[in-house]
Amino acid sequence: MSGGLQIRAAHFPGRAAIDAYGNGGFRFAEMSHRGSILCLPSGIHGWAADDPTTLDEEDFARPLAEAGAIEILLVGTGRQLLPLPPELRARLREAGMAVETMATGAAVRTFNVLLAEERAVAAALIAVD
Repeated sequence: MSGGLQIRAAHFPGRAAIDAYGNGGFRFAEMSHRGSILCLPSGIHGWAADDPTTLDEEDFARPLAEAGAIEILLVGTGRQLLPLPPELRARLREAGMAVETMATGAAVRTFNVLLAEERAVAAALIAVD
């Protein structure tokens, strides 16, 4: 086989509430995405992160790049709340974002409320089964 498989990076170019989560993914804007997502001012992006215990600064490169437009970053760590490493939390705060870590379900609900209030909110959401 030549060339190999090409996978296009998942990206929805807009702000949208999360309609549902579970089964390893999310539903929003009448679409579904399997896997974790970043909900940012630039849109909703597929996110490679799947293990909250291994999150590092590289996983947050895109939110850090858009930090000027983000007041609050919600981090959904899966089924249960797991804290971010202190150095990662400090780096995100240095960039000007308030960081709130919670289980993915709580992060989805909080994101939707803050988005409806037109707050400068972003979310990094690890998918749950």
